[in-house]
This record gives sequence, C-alpha cells and structure tokens, in this order.
Amino acid sequence: MEDINVRSVRYPVTVDQKFEKIALKLGRTKRQVFIQMVDYFYKSKKDPLDLNDELLKNALMKNHQQYIGFIRSQENMLLIPIKTEMDRVVVSQVKIIESFNTQVLKANTDLLSNQHVLAQKLTEINALMETISKSQKSKEHLKKQFLFILDGYIKSREAFGIMTSGREKDELIAVTKSQVSLL
Repeated sequence: MEDINVRSVRYPVTVDQKFEKIALKLGRTKRQVFIQMVDYFYKSKKDPLDLNDELLKNALMKNHQQYIGFIRSQENMLLIPIKTEMDRVVVSQVKIIESFNTQVLKANTDLLSNQHVLAQKLTEINALMETISKSQKSKEHLKKQFLFILDGYIKSREAFGIMTSGREKDELIAVTKSQVSLL
C-alpha cells in the first residue's frame, strides 16, 4: 500500500504556534485544519493576501443593491397602491360612519319625541278613564239613591187607603220631589 502523505510544508516556529492554536480552538488536528484551509481557498477562490476580502465586500454590496432594488420595486408595485387603497377605504368608512351616526341620532331624537307625545297621551287617557270611572260610580250611587226614594214612595203610596186625603197624597208627592231634587 502506498502512503499518500508524501508531501511536507516547512514554515517558521511562530507560524506553527499560531497554527497549533487554531487547531486546538477548532478541535481538530493540524493536518485536518491544513487540508480544510486549502479546500476553503480553492473553492472560494480567495486570495490569502487580501485580508479585507474585497471580493466578499463586492458580492455583499451587489446582493445588497439587488435587495434594495427588489424592495423598491415591491414598494411601487404593492405597498404604495395598498396604502392608497387603504386611505380611500378609511375615507369611505368615515363617511359611512358619519352618515350612520346622523341617521341614528335623527331616528333616536324622533323616537324620543314620539315617546314623550305618547306619554302625554297616556296621561290624558288615564285622567279621562278616572273621570269616566268616577262618573260611573256616581251614576251607580245616584241610581241606588233614586231606587231608595222610589221604594219609599211606592211603600207610602200602597199604605194609603181609600180614605186617604188628597192633602197627604200631595205631601207625599212634594216630599218625593224634594228628595229627587236633592240628588
């Protein structure tokens, strides 16, 4: 079997100390870290001398500009029309609410005034009913008194005999008339 680990790299002790610290920090062997570093620079095509990473900055800037352009286009296509429509809806809703409040307030005022009129009418009807009731009671009382007078007249008239004088008959009639006139 052939050993694939045939290459070696030589570097100063200070670099080795840094390299060891990196390997310990990452929890890998120096050989694994070295292989991964080579793969990283190979795949990303970055220059290790470029510490500020201008390619990355340019890529981020390009993506940032694309995002800003996308947001602006969405703002023009969606957000501004939605805001315009929402403002129109709000104005419409305010008009509807004002109209509704005006109609409800007018209806409530009319209803309240009609209730006051009905309350007055009911009071008048109640007073009229009491008057009629009192009148009915008075009539009933008057009828009873008249029947009492009539019964007294009838009893007195029947008590008269053939020999009763005209004067007694006239007195009975006069007393009965005076009692009826007192009603």
